Amino acid sequence: MADTKEPHHIAYLTGEYPAVSHTFILREVEALKRLGSRVSTCSIRQTGPEHHRGPSEKAALESTFYVLKTARRPVKLFAALLAAVLSPGRLFRAIALAWRTRPPGFKAGLYQVFYLIEAMILSKHLKEKAVDHLHNHFGNSSCSVAMLTSELSGIPFSYTMHGPAIFFEPRYWRIDEKIARAKFVACISHFCRSQGMIFADPQYWPKMHIVHCGVQPENYTPNPAGKSGRQFIFVGRLAAVKGILVLIDAFAKTRAQHPDARLTIVGDGVERAKIEDFIAQKGVSDAVHLTGYLSQDEVAEHLSNSDVFVLPSFAEGVPVVLMEAMASRLPVIATRIAGIQELVADGQTGTTIPPADVDALATAMSAMFDDPDQWSKMGDEGRKKIETDFNQDKEAAWLRTLIEAETTPPTLRP
Repeated sequence: MADTKEPHHIAYLTGEYPAVSHTFILREVEALKRLGSRVSTCSIRQTGPEHHRGPSEKAALESTFYVLKTARRPVKLFAALLAAVLSPGRLFRAIALAWRTRPPGFKAGLYQVFYLIEAMILSKHLKEKAVDHLHNHFGNSSCSVAMLTSELSGIPFSYTMHGPAIFFEPRYWRIDEKIARAKFVACISHFCRSQGMIFADPQYWPKMHIVHCGVQPENYTPNPAGKSGRQFIFVGRLAAVKGILVLIDAFAKTRAQHPDARLTIVGDGVERAKIEDFIAQKGVSDAVHLTGYLSQDEVAEHLSNSDVFVLPSFAEGVPVVLMEAMASRLPVIATRIAGIQELVADGQTGTTIPPADVDALATAMSAMFDDPDQWSKMGDEGRKKIETDFNQDKEAAWLRTLIEAETTPPTLRP
């Protein structure tokens, strides 16, 4: 007899959605839907219009349930509080959990009260929608809300653990308790899993699984006609952690040897003014172009017309933007940190360098001009790596298997 079982109704939660820096979440949701899953998206906060450039982002904005937006409606807020009070056992357990996992300090404790109220609002919404499973991205505040929502509603939850930020304050965010209570934890890399294992009780290690973020390789096609042989590109937030000042310094050294070199910086952020000043100080304003925020399709177009992708970050998980670049057959230069070397094989799909080493980065960038054939081969190998190990549909299928497992999730992926 054919299996007629209905797929799980999955709710997706994160702090902000859709967001230009987290397009991998949007793509993961879309991949699950293609596989036949019922997915409803939820977010604590609503993002601004700069995050809604493409049709996918605009559609996500319209269909997402926003917790804080609902909390500002007194009738909705009162109804959520009343629903929680009508289940006193679950409410008292949630209050006890919130108290036990609160971070130190008065302000942090106050935020824990807010998380509990947000969980009441989300719990009511999920029960009304007959949701079977709640999955959260990131291990910080939205995961606290997910954990409390699960206690209030009885709906199991899981979460994707990224890093590196969560590992700077693991006890503050009580990732030990979150790992213990989650049905499973999706770790984006072996490095990420190992960091979580430091704080988790060993009895919970088997529920920590590698689920890569991924891309759809077919969406990234190089454009030979648009390539100049001298175009570097960076994509990411304009924040200190991304090492952009190191990149500009290294680019200035590279351009001194190769005057036709060009650099495109895609993204925006709090450091933009400082970065623009540093570009002028280094005398490369005529060779560096800052685009601001772009949609997924616009980023893909810029990648298709570039020659080498550079990511000089000081801290990362496994950057999805590196996957996008490699899917575009771009050789990549990245720093030797965290899980990056699980993606970038040094000398095969790109070059890895020590973080914050301007001279090493400049040397790697200049090498493109010295041996373009070798860099082209790296680009081809990078595409194969993405197709094999970081394919969005394959990773979504594995995540769906974990979500829909009736008992303890399988320990080995198919």
